[in-house]
Amino acid sequence: MSGRLEGKVTFITGTAGGQGRAAALLFAAEGAHVVGCDLDQTGAAETVELVEAAGGRITSSGPVDLADPEEAAAWIEDGAVAAGRIDVLYNNASRPVVGRFEELTWEDWRSTIHNELDLIFTVTKAAWDHLAATAGTIINTASVSAHRGAIFIEQAAHGAAKGGVLSITRHLAAGGAKHGIRANSISPGLIVTKQIEPFLAEEGHPLHAMAATHPLDRLGTPEDVARVALFLASDDAAYLNAVDIVVDGGHALLS
Repeated sequence: MSGRLEGKVTFITGTAGGQGRAAALLFAAEGAHVVGCDLDQTGAAETVELVEAAGGRITSSGPVDLADPEEAAAWIEDGAVAAGRIDVLYNNASRPVVGRFEELTWEDWRSTIHNELDLIFTVTKAAWDHLAATAGTIINTASVSAHRGAIFIEQAAHGAAKGGVLSITRHLAAGGAKHGIRANSISPGLIVTKQIEPFLAEEGHPLHAMAATHPLDRLGTPEDVARVALFLASDDAAYLNAVDIVVDGGHALLS
């Protein structure tokens, strides 16, 4: 590894698996002190073991409900005390409800907005002064569903929440510039995680056709997203602000 994050303290939400775990492993390998959290204590503990086995440094907390302002603030403050600073905040965690719009309930809608958009506010609000002190960077996880509709898994609430993430990222970039804070987002396409695997195991599911016609002849992996997050977290992206990077392998070409 090249040490692109040597000496940086990187806070990553949702480190129990998927994109959060991949980022924790990669950031630590590149020299960062990772501060992670998740509702899933078992998965978060496994990530700690993997990072430490590879020689990396990680501090982890859980369970943490980031959509709760008090829990989000406590995680930020405790982590900042333990690590001494915050250089990077990677808002990766989310908990959507997906499915047919006509079957979507008010509770499903509110839960998705709360656990995908509200937690961007709660965590970033708590971290803001720390980021201003270091001229830090914010990375938010948006989604291609914020850019276009999806038919393989209907996700109106998820798309609306992620559209909000795209918007708040631009406002954070505008408001944070005077402090030296940069804010960018990543919009992953279909990434194969444990949440997606059951659909792929279902014979005849539309995801199979999507995979078969993909320009790169494969679906995305958490590591594909983590490498983009590494770039945005590093000094290589020092002049990028208010940018959204779509990570879908060019699948939008077929849309």
